[in-house]
Amino acid sequence: MDMKRDYYEDVQLLTSPVVLFWFAVLIGSLYCLPFFVDNYYIYVANYIAINIIVAAGLNLLVGYTGQISLGHAGFFAIGAYGTIILMTKAGFPFLLALPCAAFVSGCFGFLLGLPALRLDGPYLAIATLGFGLTITQIIGRIELFGGREGIHAPDITIGSWVLDTDKEFYFLLITLTIFLLLFMRNLIKTRVGRAFIAIRDADIAAQTMGVNILYYKTLAFAVSAFYAGIAGGLYAFVLKFIEPEIFTLMMSIMFLAMVVVGGLGSMMGAIAGATLLCWMDLKLRNILDIPYVGDWLEHLSNNWFSITGVSNIQYIVFGSILVGIMLFEPLGLYGIWIRTKKYWRTWPF
Repeated sequence: MDMKRDYYEDVQLLTSPVVLFWFAVLIGSLYCLPFFVDNYYIYVANYIAINIIVAAGLNLLVGYTGQISLGHAGFFAIGAYGTIILMTKAGFPFLLALPCAAFVSGCFGFLLGLPALRLDGPYLAIATLGFGLTITQIIGRIELFGGREGIHAPDITIGSWVLDTDKEFYFLLITLTIFLLLFMRNLIKTRVGRAFIAIRDADIAAQTMGVNILYYKTLAFAVSAFYAGIAGGLYAFVLKFIEPEIFTLMMSIMFLAMVVVGGLGSMMGAIAGATLLCWMDLKLRNILDIPYVGDWLEHLSNNWFSITGVSNIQYIVFGSILVGIMLFEPLGLYGIWIRTKKYWRTWPF
């Protein structure tokens, strides 16, 4: 009988030998991946892993605490620029510069969380949107950050290990991703995570029961911004070069779309949503190279539209996916997984 008898079973990660086996297979597969695929797919895996970190942090804020944010591109930019500046100007090693830049991003998240105590819904979304746009404008006007010309990321050196290829960087990135996901999963299962969920479901009732609304709302923003800062710092070394125009409003919307498509309030949903949309984003950037589909779109654009608009077709696809998810499966990809699992458990009845 599937019944939990104590709190340890609630926080336990590996609940059975079967789960332990498949978890070991998954971890082993992730670490063996670079030895069996081309360098392009390693880059894709790095890109997906970075967005999974952002989605996990944003899911804590939106899915578990019920506070919307359209400014995570700003936290992402702070982490990216902060890591590079600390390494090039202050001489910090990478493993110190990355968490320090993420801590700065978390401090900005804490400050942004203060007005969130009096804002809700679209008003909070507008406030976070303004923050994200302001950060990129400020960065673009400061010479220390390279202005509009951007800055190059230095080489990463950890002891005698020089991470100068996507393959070597992958091992560091996948280790950090696994650690951050396990930390987030455990955080959600603790008293802090239950306080987040209580605020999301009924903040007045939670406050009546003794939950400190001020503390937990600002903490949710700070932790979410910290994750975005970590991901931003890693993203700078995947691209090797960053500029303010990278961190746009569309990036913030993409982060939010990952959480919604994957499923709000679900760790597996955040991972699935980030994986799907990142893969589609990379594929649809070269949509004209897709057999049959590319030829049809080029013919359609030449006859009815402008060929320059084809490069933005991914936004139409993402919008259609969002509308479909909200109409037919509000729980997102995680809801589809739950339905599938229940179907096979009761098949053929």
